[in-house]
Amino acid sequence: MRIAELSRTSGVPPATIKYYLREGLLRPGVRTHHNQVDYGEEHVNRLRLIRALVDIGGLSISAAAELLTVLDTGSLSAREALGEAMYALGGRRSPVGAEQQEAAETDVDALLTRRGWQIGDESPARHTLTDVCAALRQLGHADVLGVIDDYAAAAEAVAAVDIGLVRDEPTVERMTETAIVGTILGDTMLSALRRLAQEHVSGMLLSGDERKG
Repeated sequence: MRIAELSRTSGVPPATIKYYLREGLLRPGVRTHHNQVDYGEEHVNRLRLIRALVDIGGLSISAAAELLTVLDTGSLSAREALGEAMYALGGRRSPVGAEQQEAAETDVDALLTRRGWQIGDESPARHTLTDVCAALRQLGHADVLGVIDDYAAAAEAVAAVDIGLVRDEPTVERMTETAIVGTILGDTMLSALRRLAQEHVSGMLLSGDERKG
């Protein structure tokens, strides 16, 4: 198919397709004539994957390109690919006071010890959690930290489902893709599910609460 048909089939504008080609996210098509390039179903699938990672998963173009390179090389194990996906997501850092930062680091270290989680010191997610804990303390909502073990238990249960899906894939390539896609889109899915659950549960638990601000 020509680029116009590729655009119609995938729903991605031709200009965006050309951009992805320049950035290396999309493999070149097969040149059949001097001024004609053909694209196949694999290009349609890749475009859908790119749009899912960028538009729904919220990845930057550079982070998506990095993950797709990992996927294409096939040089990593599924566990390594999962790590690449988590590190590509990075961590949002926000400066807080030294006192809150030190207390937050203690909060996170204690949580990891209680859960028995083996986490690297440079893990972006570890830094993000530390910043969240520091912000909660700074805002006067340290009470949220009192239930952090409940959140951690729920997260561990979700992680067990995630890794089970990866492990059950028949090939290393599919395991790698599942690790990447499941991590990126899974975060968005869990966020949506949490908000839906909050809407449902609040109707049951807060419907009779007449307190005003």
